[in-house]
Amino acid sequence: MFRNVLGQFATGVTIITTRSEEGGLAGLTASSFNSVSLTPPLILWSLANKSGSLPTFQANTHYVVNVLSSAQVELCLRFATAKGDRFEGVPYRLNAEGIPILEGALAWFECHNRSRYVEGDHVIFVGEVERCGFNDASAEAGPLVFHGGRFHSVDPLE
Repeated sequence: MFRNVLGQFATGVTIITTRSEEGGLAGLTASSFNSVSLTPPLILWSLANKSGSLPTFQANTHYVVNVLSSAQVELCLRFATAKGDRFEGVPYRLNAEGIPILEGALAWFECHNRSRYVEGDHVIFVGEVERCGFNDASAEAGPLVFHGGRFHSVDPLE
């Protein structure tokens, strides 16, 4: 019941990217993203304790939150379910820390991993935003939204 009720809250969809300790690229789809503070600029997101990516994100110092456009459903699903190299054939550029910023993302937040909190069955990551930006060209597609177990796009209300 709790999960179904939570599904009534529409969320944006992101792909969080980083590097493993060995230097490989890592990324996953997350809809649990939120702003925390404007001064200092802080965001948060959470990851399940059972996630295979958890050790990589716990060990890193930096990550990028890529906010997806409604044109990126396929990319969202790839990073949510694909095994192996999720980045194969995916266009991206590397930031100053060598972390991927995905081409076509609506916006991105380059973060230092400020703190982590274990709560229930998830770890909450709080990131201090070092740099951020948005993509005017992707704005036409609008944001990718997850609601009621399905993906949606949004149109402005008159």
